[in-house]
Amino acid sequence: MPSSPALKLHPDRLLPTEPAVRAIARELYESVRQLPIISPHGHVPAQWLADDIPFTDPTSLLITPDHYVNRLMHAHGVDLSELGVGRGPLTAEESRQAFRIVCANWHVYRGTPVRFWFDSQLADIFNVTVRPSADTADRIYDQIQECLDSPEFRPRALYDRFNIEVLATTDDPCDDLAAHRRLRDDDSWSRRVIPTFRPDRYLEAASPGWIDTVDRLAEVSGVDTSDYAGFIAALENRRRYFVDHGAVSSDHSHLDARTDLLEPAEAEYLFNLARKGEIAEHEATMLRRHLISEMARMACDDGLVMTMHPAVRRNHHLPTFESYGADVGTDIPVRVEFTDALRPMLNRYGTHPNFQLVVFTLDETVFSTELGPLAGFYPSVYAGAPWWFIDAPEAIRRYRAAITESAGFTKTSGFIDDTRAFCSIPARHDMSRRLDASFVAQLVAEHRLDADEALETVHDLVVTNPRRAFKL
Repeated sequence: MPSSPALKLHPDRLLPTEPAVRAIARELYESVRQLPIISPHGHVPAQWLADDIPFTDPTSLLITPDHYVNRLMHAHGVDLSELGVGRGPLTAEESRQAFRIVCANWHVYRGTPVRFWFDSQLADIFNVTVRPSADTADRIYDQIQECLDSPEFRPRALYDRFNIEVLATTDDPCDDLAAHRRLRDDDSWSRRVIPTFRPDRYLEAASPGWIDTVDRLAEVSGVDTSDYAGFIAALENRRRYFVDHGAVSSDHSHLDARTDLLEPAEAEYLFNLARKGEIAEHEATMLRRHLISEMARMACDDGLVMTMHPAVRRNHHLPTFESYGADVGTDIPVRVEFTDALRPMLNRYGTHPNFQLVVFTLDETVFSTELGPLAGFYPSVYAGAPWWFIDAPEAIRRYRAAITESAGFTKTSGFIDDTRAFCSIPARHDMSRRLDASFVAQLVAEHRLDADEALETVHDLVVTNPRRAFKL
């Protein structure tokens, strides 16, 4: 029987192909390769680290929580339930079978960033030396399982091994943040894990369950939300609670980026309609756009950095949403406009000394025409890194070229991994460092940047920029 193809990570992967430029890129990459990871936007549960419970099996760690992996399997006819999505703990055989499915379909990921990340996880974290396939699936599974059964692969040990300086989670405004509190009070834990205030469902007044959500907000905050003033006060209360528990940002994702302001009486009228369950969809949209500007006003007071990543059609396939819930890979990007959409908010708060806004997009067409120019004028605005569907090598290269021409390097956010797949964090950041080193190396080769400036720049992109953009 022929031997299985080897899994090899080339040391120059993603670096330029032209020898002279590659040599410069190698030096730049090497200078940042081991710098700490700053992850100010992600979805890894704080409870994993607070409890430090061993990961049970390779599938629940590497496959089930990673919608990047699962959605491509679904596109090729694999039911999400076969990968553990929307289910409780898998049996040992179910877990192994899910892993076999992914390995047998490894060709599906060729040329995708998912392949780069997964290869890096297998080789760098678990020392896997054979390429995934139907023939090697069990061998790889057993090797990873053996690792997970050892103390060196528990969540906290991996956090230290990955050299993560700060990790932000994404949290509901009514979350008591108990896991964060346990981490903060644990004398044996010296790393930083911080919550993020995510109020989306509280701002969408026509969404199912909104009235119950607002009632819950009143219960948790201790502020009556039966009227508009109380609702605003309750949100302010919970934001302060998050700040007291280490939060540095709020996170907002809606269908558009508009921030149109309403007159106080009109906002109160629409809120009252919503409380009675009588608000129309277009009226709820008007209220939500106003409330986004209210989030900016609150940010000027409490200092939370405001992050926006709009223009995603959530739960595009309703049967999948009804069967498995949200965040399983069925969200699809739509086009977005920022220049006019953000103008009401930025006219009011764009030069406020305490306001900072990081804007992300899935629409590459706005990098050079909107986000770059906005970040290149407003002191408060930072151009967020490519994320989700466009955190791929080609898109990251295009982002650097498009944003740098009008905003430079310093008004960008630093890389955002935005992942639920814990072990993919170092692979994602490594990809970004390689690509940024390559981009800056080209500037050196063209004599547009001196060597000392290039070294300083790649360092800033890894650590200085995210610390500045997120007030870390």
